[in-house]
Amino acid sequence: MNLVINGESRHFPAALTVAALIEELGFAGKRIAVECNGDIVPRGRHAETQLADGDRLEIVVAVGGG
Repeated sequence: MNLVINGESRHFPAALTVAALIEELGFAGKRIAVECNGDIVPRGRHAETQLADGDRLEIVVAVGGG
């Protein structure tokens, strides 16, 4: 399956949910926002949102500071 993540094309061997992708990318447990094909995916729907070949995602990691 091919996905475009933050403008970069990435290949994955199998279909993924948003939650599985987050785990695969090492973002599990971090404060992030996910947009899929222009729509925000609420955190509560990450596990049930299935990704399809060609989906375009933007993933933003919140960074604290002061």
